[in-house]
Amino acid sequence: MLHTSDFDFDLPNELIASHPLHDRDASRMLVVKNGLQDKHIRDFIGFLKPGDVVVFNNSRVIPARFIADNHEITLHTAVDDKNWWGLCKKFNKINVGDVLNMQDGTKITVTDKDEESGLLLHFDCENVFDVLNKYGKMPLPPYMKREEETEDRERYQTVYAQPLGSMAAPTAGLHFTTELLSEIEKAGAKIVKITLHVGAGTWMPVKTENLNEHKMHSEWCCITPEQADIINNAKRVIAVGTTSLRTLESAYQQAKLSGCNARVMPICQTTDIFITPGYHFGAVDILLTNFHLPKSTLFMLVSAFAGLENMKNAYEHAIEEKYRFFSYGDCCLLFKNGEE
Repeated sequence: MLHTSDFDFDLPNELIASHPLHDRDASRMLVVKNGLQDKHIRDFIGFLKPGDVVVFNNSRVIPARFIADNHEITLHTAVDDKNWWGLCKKFNKINVGDVLNMQDGTKITVTDKDEESGLLLHFDCENVFDVLNKYGKMPLPPYMKREEETEDRERYQTVYAQPLGSMAAPTAGLHFTTELLSEIEKAGAKIVKITLHVGAGTWMPVKTENLNEHKMHSEWCCITPEQADIINNAKRVIAVGTTSLRTLESAYQQAKLSGCNARVMPICQTTDIFITPGYHFGAVDILLTNFHLPKSTLFMLVSAFAGLENMKNAYEHAIEEKYRFFSYGDCCLLFKNGEE
């Protein structure tokens, strides 16, 4: 049985990308397929075949981090338009029933508390997103060790982002420009933009040594009937990002449960799918993803997809070659373990 410590590795701090490159499509791409190839994201097009379907997550990041009465809060999951779960550094100093005030006077009532999910907050305002756009900050990951800068409003967002709802960017998509998207279609592949609103489930650390004891937070995702049809008629499905993959595999699991003989079925629901080595992938053939944190659920997922030893070797190579890691870093193109 694998344990959390099996997914650990040493990463020099200088390889953590704290800022994006000047050009989105300047990133390097490590190809993991019967060995390792050093490429660039622009080479992605050369790996496509007519009939492929490339699946992106089009969720838009909200400026989810804000200050209320000197408390820094980061929203991560919407219950409805006015009620959100949020994480707070001073969790133990806030009680259910407390009323917090934002910079513009917006009142927020704490209606529940949970050790894992944080604070359940009710916003007394017309539109939460309008308030956050004025007074919130982009929720940059803690490992960047810096505050939001002007360029983050645009660069910590994919060029095709649409529905609001994520508290972290689906970062594999950050490498794509409108020109690169056009090249995908010129290569004879189709593009499908599904949705998973990135919340705590994607990035919360694994605190248990036994993987079976880790509880994933639920995140809302959606694949429409029209999108499912395109995906089901694909020769190969290429997921851009782990959130796209988790949505696709959630839809595969639903298809399997319903007895439907298809890659995926349409879904609009929450998912808490936790993918670790031993999982059978039924929807995705190829995965483009960034480099992930040690002992994270995302490194476990890519190890399930491409093989743990393959990924350890790939990350060791990436470290030697000074690839840039994490959200603003470089990417890797992974082929399913054991397949040509």
